[in-house]
Amino acid sequence: MELKGIKMGVLGDSITEGAWVEDINNTYYNRLQRECGIRELYVDGIGGTRIARQKNPSEEPRYDLDFISRVDKIDEDCDLVLVFGGTNDFGHGDAPIGTPDDRTEDTFWGACHVICEKLINRFPKSQIVFMSPLHRLNEDSICGDNKPTPQGTLYDYVDVLKMVTRKYSIPFLNMLQMGGMTPKVPIYQELYMQDGLHPNDEGHARIAARLKGFLEGL
Repeated sequence: MELKGIKMGVLGDSITEGAWVEDINNTYYNRLQRECGIRELYVDGIGGTRIARQKNPSEEPRYDLDFISRVDKIDEDCDLVLVFGGTNDFGHGDAPIGTPDDRTEDTFWGACHVICEKLINRFPKSQIVFMSPLHRLNEDSICGDNKPTPQGTLYDYVDVLKMVTRKYSIPFLNMLQMGGMTPKVPIYQELYMQDGLHPNDEGHARIAARLKGFLEGL
């Protein structure tokens, strides 16, 4: 895919918002814009937000601004739409992971189907891409940070994203495999993800490099 001159829309959470980045110009999408000549960016990154809907209001209201509800705000003239989320669905919220047959916003399985269909209907001629969550220190927990009941590890949530995007023929960049950083390796945590989740400026440089190669190969 030729990136020069395109308009790119990004839908994300705190990583996209720039948590732990010293200079917002060093976020992965701003790096891509500079390096690839992207004409214009539309960026919607809200910390704590999830793909799936919350049944009961969160203590922090902004966490309930789920990805699905924000699709219609993305500019329709975007040539490329990137969705980078799912770590907060694993981490918190009351939506269960659900089953492959779900088709509502109230489970993670169902919400992934809903957002894929919504994106395709809004951007039928644009390139849609999903990027998996990054590694995090508690990725092997089956209750995330504070899920009310056991649901699955981060790997389970990434597998759902992988299977659902495959169904809709949407390219999927698995950053667990391709990201080149995990806080469970001490040197990687020190260099790229000091808090065990959010990448710093150098971590964003790695994301940008992986994403650039992936997008140019489409």
